Amino acid sequence: MSGNHGLLDTIFESFAPVHPDGHKFIAIGAVVTLIFFLIYPPLGWIAAAITAWVVYFFRDPARVTPLRPGLVVSAADGKISSIEKVTPPAELGMGPEERVRISTFLSVFDVHINRSPVAGRIVRSLYVPGAFLNAALDKASEDNERRILVIETPTEGEIGVVQIAGLVARRIVTFSQIGDVIGAGQRFGLIRFGSRVDVYLPPGKVALVSVGQRAVAGETVFADLQSVEPEREARLA
Repeated sequence: MSGNHGLLDTIFESFAPVHPDGHKFIAIGAVVTLIFFLIYPPLGWIAAAITAWVVYFFRDPARVTPLRPGLVVSAADGKISSIEKVTPPAELGMGPEERVRISTFLSVFDVHINRSPVAGRIVRSLYVPGAFLNAALDKASEDNERRILVIETPTEGEIGVVQIAGLVARRIVTFSQIGDVIGAGQRFGLIRFGSRVDVYLPPGKVALVSVGQRAVAGETVFADLQSVEPEREARLA
């Protein structure tokens, strides 16, 4: 009996809860699926598969976030597409000094719930309309529709976070606003259907991850602001 119970626990734990933002899309998919089954069953099966994918897209798994002061964790699930030292976009209001920008590209199969990379207070939040270019392109940081957040930490300066819409994404959702106090790993928003998230470190700080690495929002450590460890080198094996 205990063995069966353990197996069931394992099965149920593999299913992540669905974020409330996805409920309306799932309901629409269910209605369309039902109608298609009544009209022409093969279309119903196609609609059922699409609805199942929508359920999968809006999954919101729990995450275990390291809480040691100074750590910066990933804001998004996905593949780290670039790590560059750049001047932040003007709308961030972070000055002209160059900072390391870590970009994470989210495919339509990644979890799209975004989480705060640090604990602090949101001092800037701004929606910027724009185009819907491929989010993997470097110019997407300045040309695409995006939402910026600047989080002021108690001791380590400001961290910039930019949610960038992609080719498919047409809606950036933010759960937080200016003045909110947010914890590291706390959910602050999502981007529907493919996107990118940029994290800007304080000046002089380096990344502890590498291009091509898979990031997990709220768990993967991007940087340690209290460490003097140099930027990490890596290889694809």
